[in-house]
Formats: sequence, C-alpha cells, structure tokens
Amino acid sequence: MKRAALVVMVVAVLAAPASNASASQLVDRNATAIKLEVNSKGEALITYKAHGQQKHVLAWGAENAIAPTRTRPQLAFKLDYAGGWGKYHATYWKTFKNSCGAYDGPKLAWFVTGCTAPDGSYWALQAWQRMLPNYGVKASATQSVWELRLSHWTGELPVLTINTDWAWHQWDHLFGTLTYQGRAVFGYKATPGGNPLDTFGRNIYVDTYDSVYGSGWMRENSFLTHTNTGAFCYSVNPHGSHPAGKGTQYRATVEGPGVTPDVMWAGASPGPYDKSADQIANDAITQLGDKQCHGN
Repeated sequence: MKRAALVVMVVAVLAAPASNASASQLVDRNATAIKLEVNSKGEALITYKAHGQQKHVLAWGAENAIAPTRTRPQLAFKLDYAGGWGKYHATYWKTFKNSCGAYDGPKLAWFVTGCTAPDGSYWALQAWQRMLPNYGVKASATQSVWELRLSHWTGELPVLTINTDWAWHQWDHLFGTLTYQGRAVFGYKATPGGNPLDTFGRNIYVDTYDSVYGSGWMRENSFLTHTNTGAFCYSVNPHGSHPAGKGTQYRATVEGPGVTPDVMWAGASPGPYDKSADQIANDAITQLGDKQCHGN
C-alpha cells in the first residue's frame, strides 16, 4: 500500500449523525463577530452575534480530558447563556476583566481565535461543519451550520493518525487510531447508526476532494472509533445507490476528548493499487490489534 503523507493538525470547530459526546464544547451555530476573553478566575467569556442577537456566554469548570471509563462522565464546561449567568449579576459581562494574553499554542485546524491564560493553559474557539450529510448530498440549512466550539487545555493534544491503502485491491481505504496522552479514545455504547450514547465516543468525519460528488471538499462519511482500541478503518467504495467517493485527497476531523481541541488529518489518495505497498499496509493494520479491521 502507498501511504498518504501524514499531516496532523489541531482544529477549530460540525457532520452526520449528531453526537451526544462532549468535546471541545459546542457554544453556538453560525456565530459571527466572535471575541474570546478569560479572567484570572479561569472563566471564559465568549461574545458573538447569532440568530440576530448579540450573545454573551460564560464558560468554566473544565480543562483537558480523562481516559474512557464507565464510572463517570467525560469532563465538560459549565455554560451559562442567561442574562444573569445564574449566580452572577445580570451585567457581570460588562465588568469582565480579561487577563488572557496572545495565543502562542500549537497550530489548530478550523481556528477562530484563542488566548494564553496567566497559568499557561490555552483557550481556543474553532468552527467547522460537523453536520454535513454523507456521500456529497446537498446539505440543508440545518446540516450546513458552522458549529462554534470552545476548548481549554494544557500539554499534549489528541493525536489522529491515518494511513491509506486499498480495500479489495481497488477501493481507497483509510485506517488509523485516535489517542490522547498515549491512550485510546473511544466510547462504550452507540446507536446502530453510529451516534455515541456516552460522553466518550468519537466519530471521525471524512471529507473527499474533487470526487465524483463534485469539485472541492465534500463529506464522504463519518464513523466511530472502536471500543478499547480507538482504531478505525473505512473503505471508500460504493454505498447503496451512492458511487464511490474516491477523491484526489482526503481529510478527517474529530472532536477532541473532554474539552481538548478538535484535530484534523489531511493526505493524498493512495493512487493506483500497489501489491507490495499493500502488504506493508496489511502488516500495519494487523499491528492495530483491532478485530474489526483486516488487511486484504
């Protein structure tokens, strides 16, 4: 198999189906005029325009992520959209004192804005179209929204690793793993359609470039990382009445675990089938240790 050049980036923040998992946390949709501030108490103030209104949202209470477990939920922010922000005075946002400096953290995909807090932690807002329909189908207004997502972290980022080869000696095939701090990222329960039913499950959202669906980037599909291994494998073959969405390039975006940033991979199509390269890929697939992923 020919392996695509590997590019791992962290992202900004939406595709099908909708996920219940917490991640770089959803703040709102189709936001504009976005501003991020963080005070000395570790509270983030997100100011933006959406739905014809000016919004002020307060977020606090989470940093990084925990490893998958059945005993407690994943970390998540507390978000207050109310004018009074619960325990705070209704005009709290007017006296909010920003103490967050210029963002000097790692490069993030889908980046909107970010800052570096006095304690050295990073805050960031990302935005991307997670809800696009599969197989290049034209998106409705609801499906085409841009989700605005907030993250807060220190240390290393989630790592999305993807290689490419061929399924059945003909179809482009993507396989890899999602890890955080060296441990697999996965959930324990999901619907038959792949919608996570806990706060740990993660979908990989794959886009194809200049394919039979049309020019530019179009959504190919989304699928869960596998329980226990964090691995996945996907063949770009025909699906029902939909033709194979083979593109010249592929990219994949995934919500980070907990409140870590979303990450993105991008790489070229593996090109024409190569038997010797495919054997190398088959060995790599075996090393995933995942019973659901098999070489040719």
